Amino acid sequence: MKKSLVALAVLAAAGAASAQSSVTLFGIVDATYAIGKGSTSNKTQLTNSGYNSSRLGFRGVEDLGGGMQAGFWLEAGLTNDDGRGAGTSTNNQATGGAIAGLNGGQGLTFNRRSTVGFGAKSWGEIRLGRDYTPHFWTHTVYDPFGTNGVGTTQTLNSAQGGTTTVRASNSITYLYGHGFNSTFVGGAGFHAALQYYLGENNTGAATSNDGKGTSMRLGYGAGPFSVAFATGTTKFAAGNITTTNFGGNYNLGVADLMALYNTDKNKATGVKQTGYLLGANVPMGAGMIRAAYSTSKTSAAGSAKTNKIALGYVHNLSKRTALYGTFARVTNNGGATQSLNGAVTAANNSSTGYDFGVRHAF
Repeated sequence: MKKSLVALAVLAAAGAASAQSSVTLFGIVDATYAIGKGSTSNKTQLTNSGYNSSRLGFRGVEDLGGGMQAGFWLEAGLTNDDGRGAGTSTNNQATGGAIAGLNGGQGLTFNRRSTVGFGAKSWGEIRLGRDYTPHFWTHTVYDPFGTNGVGTTQTLNSAQGGTTTVRASNSITYLYGHGFNSTFVGGAGFHAALQYYLGENNTGAATSNDGKGTSMRLGYGAGPFSVAFATGTTKFAAGNITTTNFGGNYNLGVADLMALYNTDKNKATGVKQTGYLLGANVPMGAGMIRAAYSTSKTSAAGSAKTNKIALGYVHNLSKRTALYGTFARVTNNGGATQSLNGAVTAANNSSTGYDFGVRHAF
């Protein structure tokens, strides 16, 4: 009898597995030797994610028939230089951040993405869980450095969007014109992403809506050309934060030109952070030259402003392995103190950073 029950359990598991069209284990391990120099102190470290974010993930898609699909995506951030996992936010607020003192010691979390969804090519996809905010994608799609490493656009480094600048937990997202169970990048033609996320607070307090918000992104792609517009608002008792951005690119073949513009505004204080980027990726044989100029300025007293130049080269040893090097320099004005790669610089001084690393994808 026991053997029969075991056999039935095995058959049930096999049947469940065969219904899944595809399940993939994937990841990136990216190690970076990073140097930062500032007017107050310098720093040298072995870190990670200088070219692509280190990660470990599982994703799968099931064909439900009739054009319908279901899918899941679980993706954890890794700090492979010391073996830690990356922290997450449970409620899009400071109270839901990483446990104090653990600094990544909480173990592996699926902080990068944790979603399940369903949909059809004809009408789109509904996705539930922790995911990127649509308004983040303008930063990363139109940044030659993909918002990774010392070359990351200053529009993101100086962003005032809070905990939902990049991702939101407890989100419900509708996507149209995207590959099923893929990212928010979109493809040819019109594509859209509409998202609602929850702070999950009890009612009755001034902060009951903290961490709740909406975000949307509309884009269009045709051949070598693409454009996108996005806006998102997260509610806080201290002042709602609204991010609005737009960007585009044109691939000339000899170079892929990119530009983006971004603003973050606190409704209560009226303070606005404004920035833009101009950049390019230039293919060079087995590699690519990456270059960008970006800037960000606040409307607060003093009008602190940071300008950044970044130049890098990536050499592909294979489809999965690459060597890279990046140089970046920031200059500060109006009391700004932005620095690079962990260095410390005084107000209105400059900072220089270098990344040298290897990226392997699987």
